[in-house]
Amino acid sequence: MDVTRVRRMWHLLEPLHAVLYYAPEAVEEAAALGYGTEERWPAYFAWRAAPLGAVGAGPVAAAFYSFSPAMVERYVPAAWDVAAPGDVLAARLRAVDRFYRRLLGPAVRELDAAAALARRAAEAAVPAGRPLAAANAALEWPEEPHLVLWQAATVLREHRGDGHLAALLTAGLDPVEALVSFAAIGAASTQTFASRGWSEAEWAAARERLAARGLVTADGAATDAGRALRAEVERRTDELAAGPWVALGDKDTERLAEALGGAWVAVLGAGLLPRENTLGVGKV
Repeated sequence: MDVTRVRRMWHLLEPLHAVLYYAPEAVEEAAALGYGTEERWPAYFAWRAAPLGAVGAGPVAAAFYSFSPAMVERYVPAAWDVAAPGDVLAARLRAVDRFYRRLLGPAVRELDAAAALARRAAEAAVPAGRPLAAANAALEWPEEPHLVLWQAATVLREHRGDGHLAALLTAGLDPVEALVSFAAIGAASTQTFASRGWSEAEWAAARERLAARGLVTADGAATDAGRALRAEVERRTDELAAGPWVALGDKDTERLAEALGGAWVAVLGAGLLPRENTLGVGKV
C-alpha cells in the first residue's frame, strides 16, 4: 500500500481521537472525577494512561516517550489517587459521547459504516511491541457507532504512535532529541514543544548532541542530514503503521476515508484543536 494513504488516514483519524483532550465535555467529566482543570495535564495523563491500569510514572514516561520524566512524575501515579483507571475509562467515553452528540446532532447516527470499517482496521492492528495500542485494543467495544469510531481511532493512533517510537529509537533519537530534531525542521515552534516539560538546560544539551552528529546547526536549525533523518523517521513510521490498512484493503480504506469526511470537517470546524501541535499534523 502507498504510504501516503497511510499518512492520509492518520490525518483523518487523529482529530477525531484528539477531541478527548480539548472538548468542554471532557473538562467537565474530568472535574467531576476530581481532577484539576486549570491546566489540561492532570486529565490528559489520566485519560491517555488509564488503559494501562494504575501504573507508575516509569511505564507512562516510557510509553509516552516525549514527555520529561520529571513532568510525568507530577501527575502519575497521583492520577489514580483521584480516580481509578476504570472510572477514568468510563468518563472518557461519556465525554466523547456528549461531545459528538452535541457536535453532530442527528448526523451522529450516520456513522455506522465508518465505525464498522474503522473497527475492522483497528482489530487488524498487531499489538506486539506496542503497549498503548495493546492496552486500548484490550478494552471492550462500546455499542454506539460514534463511540466505536472513536475507540477505533484511538487504537489506530496509538498503534501508529508506538511504531513512531520504534522509528525514533532506530534513528538514535532519545525523547528530548526527538523533540529538538522535530522543532529543527519547523514541525512546530520551540515554545509548543516546551509543553513536554524539558528544562532549557536539557533542551540545550540535546541540541548540542544533535549538532555533534551533524543533524542541527549551533542555533538549532536542521541540517540536510537532520532533515533526511527526520524524513526517514516519518517514512518508517508510515511503513510500521500500514498493517491495519493493508488488512482493510485499498477499496475499503478509501470507503472509510470518504465516510469520515463529514465528522472530520465538523471536528476541525469546532475550533477546539490547536493549529500548531507537537505531532506535526499538517506539516510533514
